[in-house]
Amino acid sequence: MSKQDFEIDLVYLWVNGNDPQWLARKNAFLGIDLNDTERNCKGRYVNNDELRFSLRSVEKHAPWIRKIFIVTDGQTPEWLDTTNSKIQIVDHKEILPPESLPCYNSNVLEYFIYKIPGLSEHFLFSNDDMFFNASLSPDFFFANDGYPIVRLINKPFGKWRFIWKKLNRKKLSIYREKIFRAAQLVEKMFGKYYSAIPHHNIDAYRKSDYQKSVEQIFSKEISPTISHHLRNTKDIHRSAFMFYSLAVKNAHLKYITPSESYVVKMHLPKSYVKFEGQMPKLFCMNDSEYVSDHHRVKAKEYLANHYPSKSLFEK
Repeated sequence: MSKQDFEIDLVYLWVNGNDPQWLARKNAFLGIDLNDTERNCKGRYVNNDELRFSLRSVEKHAPWIRKIFIVTDGQTPEWLDTTNSKIQIVDHKEILPPESLPCYNSNVLEYFIYKIPGLSEHFLFSNDDMFFNASLSPDFFFANDGYPIVRLINKPFGKWRFIWKKLNRKKLSIYREKIFRAAQLVEKMFGKYYSAIPHHNIDAYRKSDYQKSVEQIFSKEISPTISHHLRNTKDIHRSAFMFYSLAVKNAHLKYITPSESYVVKMHLPKSYVKFEGQMPKLFCMNDSEYVSDHHRVKAKEYLANHYPSKSLFEK
């Protein structure tokens, strides 16, 4: 199979956390204030117009994308031209089971993206804060045999570092806890441990492998977590699906280099400097509990300068 033999779609998760009606629904349902925590910080939901610039990057650098699906919670970006035939809004209710709704947990949302109506077998998954930074061809994401290229950050002593931290009762972030758990699951089931973490950027998948991961391979572990409306350490991170595909040889492993993928941390000026020096092919403009509104303003200005031209996806 050559790279010309299949179509590739792109899936985004997007929410406008600035919307007062959405915020009111969220706060009324949760009944708790966790805005400064890793589980529920402002950076998880705030809308800083990243999607607008990410779509500009798609038009400029990946025009071969067939269809772009934007998964939302009853919202549509006001600037988005929904008459564009490449764009399709997908509401949470279309793909999530009733017990998952309302959902403020991206891990649970990610379980069910394979259920998007009309999604192609080969697809890319992206958060709205991830960007193409160079003109890429489909074979950057999928090999000629049709299998995805899984990009990871190599952590040679990662397994033992996690174990040491646990033995010494050192707290892991929710994110790292879930990655460690995903790797342990795959090791237990397939005898292969991947001492690495996702590169936190645009990833490639086959829908059939994704569906099998959710409905068969990890169904026992996923089932009790689908009602987690907020992030939880017991959630199954989609890295498990990557590790599974690698373990059964349905994917190709590629450890990233600085020229391929980079995460810009909004609150660190030196992170921008490093990004400018490397100019990777993909990057993420990462928000977090450490980021202030001042940092977000600066990040938006940076993106506007980096992608100044309006795309056909905008009104």
